[in-house]
Amino acid sequence: MQLKIMPKKKRLSAGRVPLILFLCQMISALDVPLDSKLLEDLVQPPTITQQSPKDYIVDPRENIVIQCEAQGKPPPSFSWTRNGTHFDIDKDPLVTMKAGSGTLIMNIMSEGKAETYEGVYQCTARNERGAAVSNNIVVRPSRSPLWTKEKLEPITLRSGQSLVLPCRPPIGLPPAIIFWMDNSFQRLPQSERVSQGLNGDLYFSNVLPEDSREDYICYARFNHTQTIQQKQPISVKVILVDELNDTIAANLSDTEVYGAKSSRERPPTFLTPQGNASNKEELRGNVLSLECIAEGLPTPVIYWIKEDGTLPINRTFYRNFQKTLQITQVSEADSGKYQCIAKNALGVIHHTISVTVKAAPYWIMAPQNLVLSPGEDGALICRANGNPKPRISWLSNGVPIEIAPDDPSRKINGDTIIFSSVQERSSAVYQCNASNEYGYLLGNAFVNVLAEPPRILTSENTLYQVIANRPALLDCAFFGSPLPTIEWFKGTKGSALREDTYVLHENGTLEIPVAQKDSTGTYTCVARNKLGMAKNEVHLEIKDPTRIIKQPEYAVVQRGSTVSFECKVKHDHTLIPTVIWLKDNGELPSDGRFTVDKDQLVVADVSDNDGGTYTCLANTTLDNVSASAVLSVVAPTPTPAPIYDVPNPPFDLELTDQLDKSVQLSWTPGDDNNSPITKFIIEYEDAMHEAGLWHHQTEVPGTQTTAQLKLSPYVNYSFRVMAENSLGRSLPSEASEQYLTKAAEPDKNPVTVEGLGSEPDNLVITWQPLNGFESNGPGLQYKVSWRQKDGDDEWTSVVVANVSKYIVSGTPTFVPYLIKVQALNDVGFAPEPAVVMGHSGEDLPMVAPGNVHVTVVNSTLAEVHWDPVPLKSVRGHLQGYRIYYWTDQNSSKRNRRHIEKKILTFQGSKTHGMLPGLEPFSHYTLNVRVVNGKGEGPASPDRVFHTPEGVPSAPSSLKIVNPTLDSLTLEWDPPSHPNGILTEYTLKYQPINLTHELGPLVDLKIPANKTRWTLKNLNFSTRYKFYFYAQTSAGSGSQITEEAVTTVDEGKMAGILPPDVGAGKAVNPRISKLTVAAAETYANISWEYEGPEHVNFYVEYGVVGSKEEWRKEIVNGSRSFFGLKGLMPGTAYKVRVGAEGDSGFVSSEDVFETGPAMASRQVDIATQGWFIGLMCAVALLILILLIVCFIRRNKGGKYPVKEKEDAHPDPEIQPMKEDDGTFGEYSDAEDHKPLKKGSRTPSDRTVKKEDSDDSLVDYGEGVNGQFNEDGSFIGQYSGKKEKEPAEGNESSEAPSPVNAMNSFV
Repeated sequence: MQLKIMPKKKRLSAGRVPLILFLCQMISALDVPLDSKLLEDLVQPPTITQQSPKDYIVDPRENIVIQCEAQGKPPPSFSWTRNGTHFDIDKDPLVTMKAGSGTLIMNIMSEGKAETYEGVYQCTARNERGAAVSNNIVVRPSRSPLWTKEKLEPITLRSGQSLVLPCRPPIGLPPAIIFWMDNSFQRLPQSERVSQGLNGDLYFSNVLPEDSREDYICYARFNHTQTIQQKQPISVKVILVDELNDTIAANLSDTEVYGAKSSRERPPTFLTPQGNASNKEELRGNVLSLECIAEGLPTPVIYWIKEDGTLPINRTFYRNFQKTLQITQVSEADSGKYQCIAKNALGVIHHTISVTVKAAPYWIMAPQNLVLSPGEDGALICRANGNPKPRISWLSNGVPIEIAPDDPSRKINGDTIIFSSVQERSSAVYQCNASNEYGYLLGNAFVNVLAEPPRILTSENTLYQVIANRPALLDCAFFGSPLPTIEWFKGTKGSALREDTYVLHENGTLEIPVAQKDSTGTYTCVARNKLGMAKNEVHLEIKDPTRIIKQPEYAVVQRGSTVSFECKVKHDHTLIPTVIWLKDNGELPSDGRFTVDKDQLVVADVSDNDGGTYTCLANTTLDNVSASAVLSVVAPTPTPAPIYDVPNPPFDLELTDQLDKSVQLSWTPGDDNNSPITKFIIEYEDAMHEAGLWHHQTEVPGTQTTAQLKLSPYVNYSFRVMAENSLGRSLPSEASEQYLTKAAEPDKNPVTVEGLGSEPDNLVITWQPLNGFESNGPGLQYKVSWRQKDGDDEWTSVVVANVSKYIVSGTPTFVPYLIKVQALNDVGFAPEPAVVMGHSGEDLPMVAPGNVHVTVVNSTLAEVHWDPVPLKSVRGHLQGYRIYYWTDQNSSKRNRRHIEKKILTFQGSKTHGMLPGLEPFSHYTLNVRVVNGKGEGPASPDRVFHTPEGVPSAPSSLKIVNPTLDSLTLEWDPPSHPNGILTEYTLKYQPINLTHELGPLVDLKIPANKTRWTLKNLNFSTRYKFYFYAQTSAGSGSQITEEAVTTVDEGKMAGILPPDVGAGKAVNPRISKLTVAAAETYANISWEYEGPEHVNFYVEYGVVGSKEEWRKEIVNGSRSFFGLKGLMPGTAYKVRVGAEGDSGFVSSEDVFETGPAMASRQVDIATQGWFIGLMCAVALLILILLIVCFIRRNKGGKYPVKEKEDAHPDPEIQPMKEDDGTFGEYSDAEDHKPLKKGSRTPSDRTVKKEDSDDSLVDYGEGVNGQFNEDGSFIGQYSGKKEKEPAEGNESSEAPSPVNAMNSFV
């Protein structure tokens, strides 16, 4: 069924333009399909479907059957005319009409003759919608007359003469087929010399003696009657002139010898046609046959040309040894002059045939059935051509239209009938008759006025299977009136398919020019007109093309060996291929040496005959493919050693069984390069979310070439495979085709959902968003819901996208809320999320702690107690209590507006805490504040307390000046922290002789108001070591040490003194005011230095009470500060500072304690990789530095006092106890090793265990620290400048270094 296609219009005269415009506006006609199911309930005029030919020659020995079949609704009735008048079949008992048909049967086999029914017949098929008529059928019986009897005289002629044997068959119907045979019914041989003409005569260009015979018989075969008639035999005798004697020749008359022509060689002469020119007329579409037969000696050769033109290549044929030229499907363009040329050695002759091609009428546009709706317009067009031009006449229901009933909707315009606003009564069958002198054409076309909704005639759910990358044609045969419009849709949703990608044919067929995998699916054809709509679904499956992925390869093998050709076929898994092997395009030899396995052909015991081309041919129901390889057989040669390597990459990756959450991946392994593949590694890429990044998917054993892969929704997967053997891993394969999994609802919700307020009147809900891989589909959003925990409110929800935070405004201050965050996308919601609790924003606490009182424990420690505040007044999460405390001891010396305050924070709901590290003999003020997440509340009223005296710090400096032969003068500065009222100084000193032995220790008490002291009566040229410390009523403080040498006679002592001892005034460098500020894992060390410039310092430190050696850190440049890192939290350390070089010296020791680890960041640093690497590097650096220092020390002019002490211990020098003020072991200032016989005196700020029974549980922490839930002190305190509330905003002074923390035993 096709839409009627209007022909391309030629340029027309102005008078016909309105008609053409009118026709262009009319609705195209519809071919009515002769579909039996459609005709069952569709009213339709008759249509002739089968009829006998116009020229109907019948066999007079059989019954005459004149066919006339027609269809219509209701079924048509039939009638006949004979020779233009009604043929009443009821009056002739020999004539019957076939039931349900118009076919006539004349029963002449029982009686009657065929000649009785000779005539012109025409059939008419009629129903209520009109009448259709057949062609005029001319019925003639076949005739096969006998030859008339005639007496044929024998023919005698000389050799070389020409001869024509006439046939002249009787005129039969149809014309007979002529051929020449002998008495034995053997065809007579023909050649360029002897041939049969188109008229049946037998032509001899020249005769030879072997042409002599008595049985030249012409036969005529009449096919209709299956009879053969023969002519009387003709006798021909050919004689040679030399055989005739003169006597016989004299007795012969000229007329007795055939033609009496000379037998000498002669130029050609035409036997047929006669003369130099002739004419030929032929009808269009027939076969044009032109003939030229020439005589001559030697035998002429015939050539053909067309004057002023060329012979058509594909339609020109030469018959009868080129004596006949035939042109098939002749047309007017073949008219012209054709020339035949006869040529032999004696000359050339020409004959011109003028050809004129006439034409019986033929259709240019036959009338087409027209189905219209009431009120529509249409046209019947009947256009024919011929030579001469045919005449067009119209009939309506078999009656000439001039005398047919009038129809106001009909207008005749030559070869066109125009219909306007048709009604049901306009239905009729129209006949168009185009005729000229050579024949006629009769075309039936009905006009059927119907109002029919669309119908689709293509079977429902038809399945089409197409190979990928080939065209796919989906049928949609339809019918309806008015003419329906056709649209195609793919799947259940979407817009109509457009012609930019598809081809929509007028007959409803949808063409996909290049079908791809994604073309698979269900297609819906929808037909619509104003009366309704019909649709039909068809299904398209795109199959993978069959491919030979492992082709047979060219092979050179030795005789007697075995060879195999591999042919691995990859095909669509729904198709079943058959594989056939061929050898040299033929079947394989039926030899047991040839065996065909699944994927290979094996040829055993190869021989030389086995060489050739072997072809693997794979066929499926939809396609086929082949591959070939050549086998060459050679003599045996040595076998080369195998090459081992990593595998070649796998190839030909294919995805099958594509489901929503799984797919099967298959591949073909590459060459294993003589090492078996142990496993395959599969990786995937998500081109949608992380293009270019490959992730590990799975691994399978090396014997497996498929894997079932689990997939996530809405991911554009690509896969690649790597092979691995004992030598390593192959390169990755090429990526597979992409596979986009279907979207699904999220299967998880955001995590780390929290609700915290940033302001007192809001709630900030935060969460960790899903990544693209977890979204499972497009349109990822979050449904955020909240409600008060203790209220009866319903959930309030909002949907947001592309954020991970939502702020709820207008909330009460610090109220608990229930919160949940649910993921959703365009497909649906994730599972119900878990509910978490949060709080709206905090505000500052409103109430200060009450009943604050202080208990002084000792000179450096105090205990503070307070009453807790009501929880409602906290207005937030209670984080603890914070104590601000400060001393106004030196307020007279500094600006009172800026007071250095220290802070300790105590976690949770503790109501007491310890203040460590207080300065002895000081006046302190403190207050307490409650702390929440927003900040601090108001301060409690200030409380004042006093600390008792403590031991002083070491004197700030000690210098030895004005050395003489027997005296040394000591100058010092008082302790920076006297921690009480100084009572006196203690000076101890002892000589060091040249053998590095220590002399007797002298103990000297000096009044507290002195800062200078001269020692007399000393030995000249002697080094002395001094130990100096201050005392209060609480005890002795830390000592400071120094060494000096009395002067010497330069003449006697030249070259003896060490290079750092001068003869005049000596400059004694020293390090003082060692200060430590410690945190969790680091400490800042600072000091003051007096002495020569360009001194390199180092810092030594170690754990208090540990037996390990001091750790040493080199200070970069000559700075007076250094940061120690990597310390252990909550650990007491000892520290001292020294200088590098020959005049090396060290400061006094100090002790500090690092803060405890913060509870919120408890990380086992010892397990961190970076820390382990750092410690290893530090240890290596320290080892190198120690080696360097050891080498430098051995090269210098230092004297090993320590070794002498070890060799000659002095019983007077013993470790000093804290209660009796005695000294510990002496240590050379230049010796960096820790003391072995005792420990240094601890700092005077040390709180001894026997002095306080308080636990560390009662200590808080500094601003930078944290504290444990039980309130134990785990941190440090640090200085903080805070302006007094009543003071102005003048600039503050720089803070002084923070005092080192005391260690607790």
